[in-house]
Amino acid sequence: MKPDASQTFPPHLIGVLVALTLAWGFNWPMIKLSLAGMAPMHFRTWCLAAGAAILFALAAWRGLPWRVPRAELRRLTIVSFVNITVWNVLSVHGVALMASGRASILGYTMPIWSVLLGTWVLGEPFTRRRALGVALGMAGMLLLLGAEFRAVERAPTGALLMIGAAIGWAIAIVLIRKWPTALPTTSYAAWQMVIGGAPILAYAVFVEEGSFDLRALPPGPLIGVLYNMFVAFGFCYWAFTKIAQSAPAGVSGLSSLMVPVVGVFSGALVLGETPRWSDYAALVLVVGSLVTVLVPGRRRAPPLAAREERAAGPG
Repeated sequence: MKPDASQTFPPHLIGVLVALTLAWGFNWPMIKLSLAGMAPMHFRTWCLAAGAAILFALAAWRGLPWRVPRAELRRLTIVSFVNITVWNVLSVHGVALMASGRASILGYTMPIWSVLLGTWVLGEPFTRRRALGVALGMAGMLLLLGAEFRAVERAPTGALLMIGAAIGWAIAIVLIRKWPTALPTTSYAAWQMVIGGAPILAYAVFVEEGSFDLRALPPGPLIGVLYNMFVAFGFCYWAFTKIAQSAPAGVSGLSSLMVPVVGVFSGALVLGETPRWSDYAALVLVVGSLVTVLVPGRRRAPPLAAREERAAGPG
C-alpha cells in the first residue's frame, strides 16, 4: 500500500514550517518585551505596517501581480478581518486580562476548531490519525497551562477572548482553503495586513492612549518591536498563509502546535524563565501530534471484489 499524502503536510513545505515554528515561537518573549514599552494596538499597527511594506516590496522586486481581482475583494476583506483584526485585537486584550502571559497558549486551542471546521465546511475526513493528533496536541497544551488554570478561573473574560481569537484564526484557515485566490501568497498576505490592519490603526489613534515614536523606546522593547516588524510579520504571516493555502485546514492547524512549545523554551532563553517537567512532557506530546500530520499514512487497499474487477478488465 502506498503512503497517503493527500491528508498530511506537504513535504515541500516542511522547511517553511520549521522556520515558521522557530520564528513564531521565539516571538512570544519578544511580544512580552514589546508590550513593556508600547501600547498594544500601537505596537500591532507598527507590525502590520512594516509587514505589509516588506511583502509589497518583495512582490514588486519579484515582479509578482499585486492588484486584487474585483471578484475577490469581498472574500479578501472577510479573511483579513478574521485573520488579522479579530486575532490581534482579541489575543492582545485577552493576554492583558489574564494573570499570566501563558494565557496566550489558549490561542493554540485553534487546531481543535480548525479540524472541526475543516470537516464541517470543507468535508475533510476526520480520520483516526487526525483525532489522535488533536488529542496529543491538546494534552500538550493542557500541560503547558498547568497551574495557570487558576489564572483562567480568576479571569474568565481573558480566557474567553483568547478562545475567541483561536476560533477566529481557525475560521481564517478554513476560508483561505475554501476561497482560492489568483494572487500570489506574498501579495495576498500583504493585502490582508492592509485591510485587517485598518481597524487596528483606527483603534490605536482614536481609542488607545500611547505613542508611535520608536525612538522613545528602551532597548529591550525596541528589539521586541523590530523583531515583530521584520520577522513575525514580514516573514511569519507569509509562511502561515503559504501553509494555509497548501495544506488541509486540519493539518495546517495541527502543524502550528509546536509554536507555543518553542515559546516556552525561548522564554527561558530570553526572559530567564525556568522550564518545568510539564514543559518537557508537553514537548513529547506535541511532537507526537506533529507526526500524525507530517508522516503520510497508508492508503487503504480497495475491497477484494473491486480489485478482482479491475484485474478482469473491461468486457
